[in-house]
Amino acid sequence: MKNKIILFFCAMFMSGFAIAQSSYFFQNEEVKAGTKKHFLVPIVTGKDSTFIPVSVFNGVRNGETLGITAGVHGYEYAPIMGAQKLIRSINPQKLMGVVILVQLAGLDSFLGRSPYVSPVDKKNLNRSFPGSKNGSNTDKVANFITEQIISKSNYFLDMHSGDAPEDLMRYGAYYSNSSLPEISAKGKEMAYALGFDHVVVFNTDGKAYMKKAESSLYCTAEAFKRGIPSVDIECGRLGIVEQAAVDKVETSVLNLLDYLKFLPLSQPKTQTVKPSLISNRIYTSSKFDGIFYPAKKAGDQVTKGMKLGHITDYFGNILQTIYAEADGLLLLIITTPPINKGEDVTVIAKIDQDLSK
Repeated sequence: MKNKIILFFCAMFMSGFAIAQSSYFFQNEEVKAGTKKHFLVPIVTGKDSTFIPVSVFNGVRNGETLGITAGVHGYEYAPIMGAQKLIRSINPQKLMGVVILVQLAGLDSFLGRSPYVSPVDKKNLNRSFPGSKNGSNTDKVANFITEQIISKSNYFLDMHSGDAPEDLMRYGAYYSNSSLPEISAKGKEMAYALGFDHVVVFNTDGKAYMKKAESSLYCTAEAFKRGIPSVDIECGRLGIVEQAAVDKVETSVLNLLDYLKFLPLSQPKTQTVKPSLISNRIYTSSKFDGIFYPAKKAGDQVTKGMKLGHITDYFGNILQTIYAEADGLLLLIITTPPINKGEDVTVIAKIDQDLSK
């Protein structure tokens, strides 16, 4: 009997040992199992130095690591505010594995209320990966995310929304390449799990940034190029805070954590219909500097030849009329007056028939 008791407790100990989470170390600081810790990571560039707010959630059981970035564009507020909500909704006491959440990658852009680029060095963080240790703030932020977040992740999510002038449909997205079929398939499953009505495929076949010698430019592309299943969220518009978009960002991340077995959902998912897949997008750009008058809004169904808006000079003379170049959904349209020559004014999405659903 005594031997049986001893064997029972040994089995219990070994079982606990197998599933117990060890401490996680970030920036040489310990994050104990079942806890979260917040970091202000300094990015030192002389008088222009900045920092990156990062939250690390270490679960109670060993598992994989999910890296998440918000605020790569600091004027895209819905994901940033959604990340703030995740501080409370990701419970490390119920978590398996580790979540590293960059709360606000582009702090200079955020504090400077600057769309697309940092007001300090005029660089677009989402065109700067993998970055450099010896460059400007933006280069160093990209390098830190690449080396300290992406390289330590098994899965990766980058969260965006429509920037200051962009009326944008909500969607999930994933990176795909024919030479990485398993990674691409996992990304697709992750994108579907986010719970959006539409999923965009970023097909990287033939893209220069996929070559080893080339810079990846985009945050998620850097992760995918390293063989990490990678997805994006686009949720929010016009650089404004709409609570429904903020809540959708939070819910989508929790859906993903549930799908990846990191965190069980407290409530069942409400979405039962699989999303529509979009692999073809048609861009129309401006041929002039001037003033844009939109005639449609994001999410509208459009037909080829339909008027989407027009561009005038500064005296009201029409310079260019923007027509739909194909049937589809209006994924994005500029809705603020300023327009520059060469800028994309509209993006039309063509819905695929996804036979794999």
